[in-house]
Amino acid sequence: MAGLYFEEFVEGRVIAHAITRTVTEYDNMMFSCLTMNPQPLHIDRHFAAKTEFGQPLVNSLFTLGLMIGITVADTTLGTTIANLGMSDVRFPKPVFQGDTIRVETTVVSKRESRSRPDAGLVEFEHKAFNQGGVEVAICRRQAFMRRRPAGESLTRASQPGSTHVA
Repeated sequence: MAGLYFEEFVEGRVIAHAITRTVTEYDNMMFSCLTMNPQPLHIDRHFAAKTEFGQPLVNSLFTLGLMIGITVADTTLGTTIANLGMSDVRFPKPVFQGDTIRVETTVVSKRESRSRPDAGLVEFEHKAFNQGGVEVAICRRQAFMRRRPAGESLTRASQPGSTHVA
């Protein structure tokens, strides 16, 4: 299990995720079709060419999903109970087909659950950047996280190969 338990999160810690992903035309078309979004700005190259962007924009909900998905292996893989919500979602610059996305996560806050002694709440701030270092997406995510099982004492956040940075 790669995700961290509640106790392993440190407020203020920044995680620079090693996984990056280049967005393709297929990604944008398939996501828009699967979500029944007929917006020509995403799926019609000729329409989009006449806009101020000059080319199709990647569907912002795909960008949001990709940003959060990139973070899972380093943060919540197998250790989350549920996402409780996302807030302050913004897309300061557009994402285009061919852009490569990288993500950084900051642990904003954490608190023990009042109703479940085996869990806690962690708030993350995720930021996505394109290949030029331009911020293209940001959001806050609240996750309900498992506490470390009794008897397991190893803190994986400090193991060699960790992508966690102070």
